[in-house]
Amino acid sequence: MVGSRPSLPSWLTAATTRVDFEGNVSSMSSSFSSDNKKSVSDMNLGFGERAFSAAGAAAISAVLVNPLDIAKTRLQAQAAGVPYQGPCHMACFDTNTMLPDLRSTTSSARAVLGSEPPVCPSDCNRYTGTLDVLYKVIRQEGFTRLWRGTNASLALAVPTVGIYLPCYDIFRNSMEEFTTQNAPNLTPYVPLVAGSVSRSLACVSCYPVELARTRMQAFKETQIGVKPPGVWKTLLEVINPIKTTNLLQNLQNYRVLWTGLGAQLARDVPFSAICWSTLEPIRRRILGLVGDEASAPCILGTNFSAGFVAGILAAAATCPLDVAKTRRQIEKDPVRALKMTTRETLVEIWRDGGMRGLFTGIGPRIARAGPSVGIVVSFYEVVKYALHQRYLTQ
Repeated sequence: MVGSRPSLPSWLTAATTRVDFEGNVSSMSSSFSSDNKKSVSDMNLGFGERAFSAAGAAAISAVLVNPLDIAKTRLQAQAAGVPYQGPCHMACFDTNTMLPDLRSTTSSARAVLGSEPPVCPSDCNRYTGTLDVLYKVIRQEGFTRLWRGTNASLALAVPTVGIYLPCYDIFRNSMEEFTTQNAPNLTPYVPLVAGSVSRSLACVSCYPVELARTRMQAFKETQIGVKPPGVWKTLLEVINPIKTTNLLQNLQNYRVLWTGLGAQLARDVPFSAICWSTLEPIRRRILGLVGDEASAPCILGTNFSAGFVAGILAAAATCPLDVAKTRRQIEKDPVRALKMTTRETLVEIWRDGGMRGLFTGIGPRIARAGPSVGIVVSFYEVVKYALHQRYLTQ
């Protein structure tokens, strides 16, 4: 079966091995007209060029899908108890709230008024779905607020993807070369391991910006005419409540900037593992049928399709972990934030909202993840293909 399959394009950096869906592995060196094409693809495209390709892809994706990211984060924050004020100017609270400072606010209001505060219509201050979030954000805050946090998304996506995809390429190529020679049966699992390791490196490196982005998207600015805080000011607001005169203690307390990192890794590592394990077989099967005759539009369509399917599956499977990550990142009590764990957060979500709570925001999440993964992977591979073609003509 393996020997009869067409070869992959020589520009594809993962083309050192051929893996079929039954897990059979064979060397691909015989399918090339010369080893020079492979060396051009693997050696001449350095980390900087791969990072440039990935950064461009990340920037395009971050701008296009930010409104869906806003919708997902607002729905998850609402489920955690973050109040939103509608046109009637009455804050609406979810009874299943994890934020103690918000619970005390409602209790104080009852104590001062001596009775239950007036209740606004449920559809006024509550988001009921993705389209409802987008509509109310436009109506109450303005169209441009759909791109709230885009600067943070760009500040996060460019370095994160710039680290993630090049590292994935490098790890995958090295691991495939090693396993093909020493343990062929392990080669089908290389994308899973390479994706997990590279994503972990990217997450740890850029996590504080991810924290700022989530907070910027989750909390609505209620003061008219006041510009919402940016990335730097948002991070300062996280740090300021825990600052002391003790320098050593301050350094230890700065770990609050990595609040929810465990939940982020618990979400992103499985996401990457599922995504690449799904994406690689799909795109290799399609590109294997085309071989070296693949054109830029073919590469674009193949990678977008494979990325779209892989992104949707990975996003749906890891949605509960995404909900836990969001809840940990929007926690305003520094002491509670440092003590929270992903497991405890998941248990609280299940206790308060059941299965529905664990999958809050799954609609906008998969609607965002599919196009996002497709755009990033396809743009990245097309730029690599263009650079490879340039080297061949030199």
